Amino acid sequence: MAEIRTLPEAVAELIHDGDTVAMEGFTHLIPFAAAHEIIRQGVTDLTLARMTPDVIYDQLIGAGLVKKLIFSWGGNPGVGSLHRFRDAVENGWPRPLEIDEHSHAGMANRYVAGASGLPFAVLRGYRGTDLARRTGTVSTVRCPFTGEELAAVAALNPDVAVIHAQQADRHGNVQMWGLTGVQKEAALAAGRVLVTVEEIVDELEPRPGGVVLPGWVITAVAHVPGGAHPSYAAGYSVRDNDFYQAWDPISRDREKFTAWIQDNILDSEGAVRR
Repeated sequence: MAEIRTLPEAVAELIHDGDTVAMEGFTHLIPFAAAHEIIRQGVTDLTLARMTPDVIYDQLIGAGLVKKLIFSWGGNPGVGSLHRFRDAVENGWPRPLEIDEHSHAGMANRYVAGASGLPFAVLRGYRGTDLARRTGTVSTVRCPFTGEELAAVAALNPDVAVIHAQQADRHGNVQMWGLTGVQKEAALAAGRVLVTVEEIVDELEPRPGGVVLPGWVITAVAHVPGGAHPSYAAGYSVRDNDFYQAWDPISRDREKFTAWIQDNILDSEGAVRR
């Protein structure tokens, strides 16, 4: 059964220097509060995996905590580039960043293979791109039935998966609904799972299209209302579009970014770095 913890306790217990961490969530249910706690605790030398490393990973990269990024698309949704991500790749600031880039289908299948206990997944993809020449996690296999050459992607098994969801019950079972992306697959592929939730309830009520992760899959649950802001949690909050627009000029400038991190994250909770 999943343990119910405070967010600082859960991050300290589950996320360690050098870990591979997947913080998934598509459009909504993006676990920003957990990412901010990682910054406060100074967990470093991370390999981050995410299908859409948007602002959440821009902040972690700019804070100097990330050595490698495994991803399939990067940008500030509806606005433009991720300037801290770009600065790290192009200029090595605040530290050099290794990248392992994939297609969306390739990343999703990497999680599926990891969740299934398989060494790799097979798909039709990557043709017409040079992605396979730039990574050691894409290869080809020949179908034993048709002889067709197919793309193969290595399984992705993060040390830790971090997701946000709407509800958990007191036994640690979690329910999410709306756009759920690959949260389920990331959780099933990971060695440890942290879920932040909007609400802890006595009993989960089935929701149309809802996904339930049983408590035995999850390591820890933290009650963090608003934990997806500036993204949203369907049924609980709305997307803060103004923040995403405001992030562009903040992230373009190293000094503005550093001041924002200090004022809004490091000083906000009296952080103690490890």
